[in-house]
Amino acid sequence: MNIPFLDNWRKRHEAERSPLVTVFDRDPAGAAELLAECELLRTRAQEAGVRLDDTPRSLAALDQLPPRWREDPEELPWFGNDAGLYLGTVVVRTVPGAGWRLRPDGQPVVRLASGREIDVVAAGLDWASTGIPELSQIYGEAAEY
Repeated sequence: MNIPFLDNWRKRHEAERSPLVTVFDRDPAGAAELLAECELLRTRAQEAGVRLDDTPRSLAALDQLPPRWREDPEELPWFGNDAGLYLGTVVVRTVPGAGWRLRPDGQPVVRLASGREIDVVAAGLDWASTGIPELSQIYGEAAEY
């Protein structure tokens, strides 16, 4: 059945979806690998002698890094974004039932088995900016659910 006003409505609402949502729908494992790259964070951690092995222990090691990224206002948001995505990667890989979900606007969040969602990017930005809450603390709370 062809209903013109519904076709227009669908086109308008599909245009509001982030292209990342479509990619994630087609290949969730590939999208999760992209979210896990965190290139800037991995580079800075390696320079500081911290090995990021996607474990909770590595989150505690990141919490101990001197916050040199705060000295560069251009790097800070990128570093915080990567820290949040890395936190999400560790949660998804180690907490049973946790998985990535993309909001319609393309914002990645981690959904726990309980249904609770963690906005890991916002948490990473807060951590990078202030150091609070620690990444390992956020992980601990997620692991309890």
